[in-house]
Amino acid sequence: MNKTIRRASVFCLLLVLALLVRVTWVQAYQGQALADDTNNRRNLIGKYENPLGNIIVGGEAITGSQDTGGKDFRYKRTYTDGPLYAPITGYSSQAFGSSMLEGVYKNILNGTDNRLKTIMDTLTNKRAAPGNVLTTIDKDVQKAGYDALQGKQGSAVAIDPATGEILAVVNNPSFDPGSISGAGEAEQKAWSALSADQGKAMENTALRKPQAPGSTFKLVTLAAAIENGLVTNIDTPTGIPGDYTIPGTRTKLRSEVDDSLCNNVSPRTALKLSCNNVYAEFAHKLGQDKMRAMAEKLGFNVVQKTPVWTSPSSKYPTKKMSVDQVAQTGIGQFDVQATPLQMAMVTAAIENGGKLVSPHEVSEVTDSNGNVLESFKDPKSAQVMSGKTASMLQDAMRTVATEGGGKNVQIPGVESGAKTGTAQRGVNNSLPPLAWYTTYGKTNGKQIAVTVVIENSDTDRSEIGGGKLAAPVAQKMMKAWLKK
Repeated sequence: MNKTIRRASVFCLLLVLALLVRVTWVQAYQGQALADDTNNRRNLIGKYENPLGNIIVGGEAITGSQDTGGKDFRYKRTYTDGPLYAPITGYSSQAFGSSMLEGVYKNILNGTDNRLKTIMDTLTNKRAAPGNVLTTIDKDVQKAGYDALQGKQGSAVAIDPATGEILAVVNNPSFDPGSISGAGEAEQKAWSALSADQGKAMENTALRKPQAPGSTFKLVTLAAAIENGLVTNIDTPTGIPGDYTIPGTRTKLRSEVDDSLCNNVSPRTALKLSCNNVYAEFAHKLGQDKMRAMAEKLGFNVVQKTPVWTSPSSKYPTKKMSVDQVAQTGIGQFDVQATPLQMAMVTAAIENGGKLVSPHEVSEVTDSNGNVLESFKDPKSAQVMSGKTASMLQDAMRTVATEGGGKNVQIPGVESGAKTGTAQRGVNNSLPPLAWYTTYGKTNGKQIAVTVVIENSDTDRSEIGGGKLAAPVAQKMMKAWLKK
């Protein structure tokens, strides 16, 4: 054979071998990775070629699938009362992906989760019938909160303290996830409109936006003070002057009431009047480590192992603070941050005798035949404070609800306790303060903890702290659960 031809033949053979090696490598070793790649359009087409599974509230599906007749995307996600349930469902969009429960359980809902496959599905490599996600949400509590928040910018969370079941997650403004579920021009315009407002409507404030909790954090401070022996009787005068200077500074710390009313008052009276001097001094005497330890027992700085939130929903400072900064944390300021979910957890633990049950908004995940694949009906719990401490806190909170700024939560025949809060925002308080309200109620063997925060207040500070804006929202949610 001609030498040149022989060399060319060997070279071509090497090229063929290289090609075969590459094809084998791609198919045998990279095949699954390429199949799972987010840029693989076949995955997206496959997701919407059949109806999706559903998210369930109270035994009824609040999601559905519409046959569009399209070639690539045959089915489109639909929502019942979309804005009402958007903080729970999130969205499932052909163009923009998915969020919240739609995102967390996308493989269950589109049938790709291996737990859904039958033997025949495995043999034929067929996509399994989609499963369903059953929530703990109570439709009446959810609707009560949603209606009460209309006209306000804010959010609310309700929990059953005994079970940890999240009964409601409400945000306002909200959005209709059905408006962005497709991939057409209308959906593009809807997405642009939602994004133009810094995404506020899609921002899950209730679960994922920690903010300064203000005086509602005084519940944590009082719990730490009792647990560490600083307070043994909530009716004993504290000896703390009303004319109080923040430790390490020359700055006077004022309360919403006159200094004289907060002079040498008991912890009960200090909670009722929301005396900043008392709780700042408690934090100062306890120190950063004891304050942080109590906060972390209640969920601060902790990653909640529940489906929707995977990062801490609250923060108590871990870096070394100065004495004045520690004092400020005692009243929920400086770098303390919490979501409505977190403060509802604090209140739930107090109502539940000091036991904190892990909050969760999904009860079960099932296949298409109702077989349970995952259950949250036996959540973890921890005794985060003694029963005596919880009882003392309940007692003090009842005083706030009956004699203090929490009166708007009262419901005939219901025992309730509360704490109001006002948190400053912006440089030199340039933004409207946050109006917080956290409360518990119980009657006839039922119980509930509710926390509400209002962000767009144009009301006088004393009225904000007094629960004028947030308390009526909590009261309506509480009534919807306890009066069934």
